[in-house]
Formats: sequence, structure tokens, C-alpha cells
Amino acid sequence: MAAEPEPEVETTSAASPEDHSAATSVPAEPDQVAEATGVDSGEERSPEPVSGEPSVPDETPDPGEPSVPDEASESGEASSDGEAQASGGIAGDDEATETQGAPDLTSDTELDAALEALLLVVDVPAGDELIAETLGQPVGRIRSALRRLSEHYAENERGIDLRYVGDGWRFYSREKYAPYVERYLLDGQRTKLTRAALETLAVIAYRQPVTRSRVAAVRGVNVDGVIRTLVGRGLIGEAGTDPETGGILYCTTELFLERLGLSSLKDLPPLAPLLPEVDSIDDV
Repeated sequence: MAAEPEPEVETTSAASPEDHSAATSVPAEPDQVAEATGVDSGEERSPEPVSGEPSVPDETPDPGEPSVPDEASESGEASSDGEAQASGGIAGDDEATETQGAPDLTSDTELDAALEALLLVVDVPAGDELIAETLGQPVGRIRSALRRLSEHYAENERGIDLRYVGDGWRFYSREKYAPYVERYLLDGQRTKLTRAALETLAVIAYRQPVTRSRVAAVRGVNVDGVIRTLVGRGLIGEAGTDPETGGILYCTTELFLERLGLSSLKDLPPLAPLLPEVDSIDDV
């Protein structure tokens, strides 16, 4: 009897441990993938367009189309222009103001105080325009403020009076208090002059008529207070103005000669050793 053929049975061989380990091995490093695919890992591959999606137009501007200015460049140009304008404005402010740190004269109270401080040191009546230029205010506002101050002193019967005499404004002692002023001046004349007053008087006596600035240059110090003292005691007086500088000229009075027992200025003794020589005074 012929033998029956055996049925074929599919058999799958069990995976060996080596094959299992190969199937579960860690993915290859990028360098290995690059070597296998031939693609450089440092270059990024642009994605391929997917079918059905619209293609993105190229953003490269057409040479024929006008270029749109960059916002960053516009902002840079604007900032540079702004800095130039700002620097120009600062320079203008520096040139415009010469009284940096001075009080603001916007209010009438500050303006009145500034006028009082200024008029206290003037030797001759000060004009409206000169005061306005000094304080940096309009002439019309200065005139109104001066009239307001003058009325204020008159209404309150203050000891001083603000008057417009000649070509300008100046403080004066009120007439009703003149006896007290005279008594003070007469009592003051009995006191001795200070060394500074004597030196100033000597310079005026030998170089008269002479301006205050020239006397100050000779002595090397400010002589405003000493000049006022000598004028108040009647030893010196005004003798016109200097044609070159416009400053007030001072000279000695008859009272000066009487106090020294001299008949004229020719009888003056030689200059004191502490004073410069006559020639050097002329050069000052």
C-alpha cells in the first residue's frame, strides 16, 4: 500500500535572543542616520509641499516695485532727528539764561522782592528799561510793579519811599523821619574811620575824580560799602560820570579839607607807603 503524503504544516521558528535584541535596539544616532541617508545633519531640509495646499509666494521684492522703508530705520532716523532738536534746544536754553538758580519772577510777590533787592544797591536812579533787562521781564510789567510798590510804601507810611526822580527809580528816606537820619549821621561822624575807609579816601583824594571800579582795582577789594560811608559822612561826593565807562566819578569835598586842616588839594602830603605809586595808579 502506498504511503499517504504527510500534510504540510507552516512552522515559524522562534526568534532567537539575538534577533529580539536587534529588533528592540536603541534608534541609531543622527550621524549614523546621516551616513545611511546621505543627508548632512547640519542642513535643514525644507519641507516638501503637500499636494492640495497653496504654495507660498516668494517674498523677494520685485526690482520694479518701490521698496517699502523699514520701520526700524525710520525709527532710527526719527530718534536721531529728535536728539539733534533736543541738543539744539538745550544749547539755546544755556545761552538764553544767565541767572541759573535765580527765583522765578512769574508771581508778583517774587517780582516785588527782586525789585526791592535791586533798588537797595543802586547809587543813582535806575531806569525802567535797565531794570527790565536786568530781571528779564517786560518793561510794561516792571513799570506796573514799580508803581504798585511806590503806592504800597506811601499807603503804609513806611520809613522809606520809592520815587521816580529824573530818569529812574530810587529809595529815599521819608521826610518826616529826617531828624533821626541827621542825628545818626552827625553821631557817626564823631567815630573814627576804619583803615579800609582811610585807604579808600586816600585813593580818591590823590586820583580824583575817580570811579568806584578804579578805586576797587587799586585796593583789590570791593569798596561799595566804604564809598557809601564816605558819602554819608560828607567827605566825598559825586562829580559827574566817566565819558568812557559811564561810571560815577567821586571827589573830595570842602569838609574833607576842613577836617584835615588843608586849604587846597595841593597841600596834601605824599602818598602813604601802603598805597601804590601815582604812576602805577594811572595804569590801573
